[in-house]
Amino acid sequence: MDIRIITYESTSAAGINVRQLRRAIDTQQSGLSRNDLPGSSIDTWIGKVRGLEEIDLGPWQSRNNALADLAYRQGELEAIVESLKTQVGSHRVGVVMGSSTSSIDRTEQAYTELDDGSLAEKYRQAQVHNPDGPALFVAERAGITGPAVTINTACSSSAKAFATAARWLTTGIVDAVLAGGVDTLCLSVLHGFHSLQLVSSNPCKPLDRNRDGINLGEAAGYAVLVDAERNPQLVDRLRDGCSAASISLRGYGESSDAHHMSHPHPDGAGARNAMLGALTTAELNADKIGYVNLHGTSSRANDLIESKQVADLFPKARASSTKAWMGHTLGAAGITEAIICIDAMHRDLVPGTLNLDELDDGLELNTSSENTEMPLKYALTNSFGFGGNNCSLLFEKHQL
Repeated sequence: MDIRIITYESTSAAGINVRQLRRAIDTQQSGLSRNDLPGSSIDTWIGKVRGLEEIDLGPWQSRNNALADLAYRQGELEAIVESLKTQVGSHRVGVVMGSSTSSIDRTEQAYTELDDGSLAEKYRQAQVHNPDGPALFVAERAGITGPAVTINTACSSSAKAFATAARWLTTGIVDAVLAGGVDTLCLSVLHGFHSLQLVSSNPCKPLDRNRDGINLGEAAGYAVLVDAERNPQLVDRLRDGCSAASISLRGYGESSDAHHMSHPHPDGAGARNAMLGALTTAELNADKIGYVNLHGTSSRANDLIESKQVADLFPKARASSTKAWMGHTLGAAGITEAIICIDAMHRDLVPGTLNLDELDDGLELNTSSENTEMPLKYALTNSFGFGGNNCSLLFEKHQL
């Protein structure tokens, strides 16, 4: 399998685009800030994208769609999609989005402004108050008329978007896919995680012995994918002047251990199966992997369980968690960290684990708080969600 990454963009508290994200990683500058979400008094830190309130989308209005729109306007993404539509037709381009909340932020707002018990006119947005809303909006925004779907498997949602996109491409359903994810901060999520006693009142410290919980954030991101085996000429035409195309999705693994609604399997069975699945579809041995981007939420259970499996499968690989840059972005974590992983391969620069002062004694990982320059041929990123929904993506760098 050679699903080529043509271009990619990411928007989060760490940076409005990939260029700013690189700068944040290079300078180890976090985008986390004290919680100032309207209506919330929880003592925590959040990864908030500023200025979304100023974006007017008319009938599509919601914070989630505003963030999806902002990310779509970054870099060369929109121009590449327009080029694709010209070359293969809008009906031969698909959209796969991942999201755990869709536009629940807009639904919350609607219920605070009921009109005699009913939704006020401006909130009667059937396509917005809809779990499939992100894909519907992005397809409309991008002018894509091919298949469009939103995946909602909690924090693995937008990682699974890559797997679905790969299946569409290898079976010839479409010629290209705009794969992505978006999730925004809202009261339901912030207070829900707080009720589970998972939220920290400090900036999160993944893998650290003194970690005491997670910080939530919001993000959106996209990658344009084309099958280089079925469509090599299309890849060649798109490559000219494009920032990517030397990285491919080589393998993916998905699992669902269904151990518990919110707690990971105590032995990490589902996480291990996802990583093994990625190696199997890629037809690679574990010792080929140079870098593992951990799910690494900074919760005590998640970090411990994941790290044991990673240390066992990839004892020599460099590993790190990047969530202290923008927080845990839930349904957008998969695309955000896939992009971090892809960009690390382009630059041969592995991000450190931000805020790591002292590695937990129970973790036997090859990790560091500092960024590391090292050549990367293969890298893997993990996204593990509530309900045991797990996904691992394996990427390869090619010589152009």
